[in-house]
Amino acid sequence: MKQFTVVIVDDHTLLSQAIQAMVNTFNKFVVLYTCKNGQELVDKFSHQENIPNIVLMDINMPIMNGVETTEWISKNHSKVNVLALSVEDEEFTILKMLKAGVAGYLLKDTEKDVLEKALIEIAENGFYHTKSVTTILMNSLSGNEVKEIDITDKERQFLKLSCTELTYKEIADQMCLSPKTIDNYRNSLFCKLNVKNRVGMVTYAIKNKIYTL
Repeated sequence: MKQFTVVIVDDHTLLSQAIQAMVNTFNKFVVLYTCKNGQELVDKFSHQENIPNIVLMDINMPIMNGVETTEWISKNHSKVNVLALSVEDEEFTILKMLKAGVAGYLLKDTEKDVLEKALIEIAENGFYHTKSVTTILMNSLSGNEVKEIDITDKERQFLKLSCTELTYKEIADQMCLSPKTIDNYRNSLFCKLNVKNRVGMVTYAIKNKIYTL
């Protein structure tokens, strides 16, 4: 039986070792090595024998994070599939990884059999998406026509900054405005866009190319 090769990129050593031990119990897979960040992986990929079929990728890592590393793999080693394995369940983070080119996205509390199924699907078909991730992907990338909404220049600037990791207070400081004014922009956009939270604003901004990942 052919075995597919896997590399794990995660800065938590004990967790990385546990995942390695688990994957090595799967009949069709064997772990080549582990890395603590994306830069280590890039360095390893300079040797052909170190290039696997699948990379299990964490997101929040020092030096070179999961998004940056996935983008690099997509550009330089397009035949290598990336399966994100993270504690991050925010829609914005999932969208960033999907945009970067992951073949699948799983949370770290996933059951062992689900991880094995995802690896098999990716090895054989090139992708694996849970229902929740598929819904996020379809909602974000659908070609449905969106009604034009009148957004002021200041609101557009606030909307772009809301797509970053800045807090509302930090956005107020960057725009040289009071927190109360920022609250007014937020509430106005909630009403205009018919959304209830920041994720809704981010999704609208991405769909309408106001902000690109």
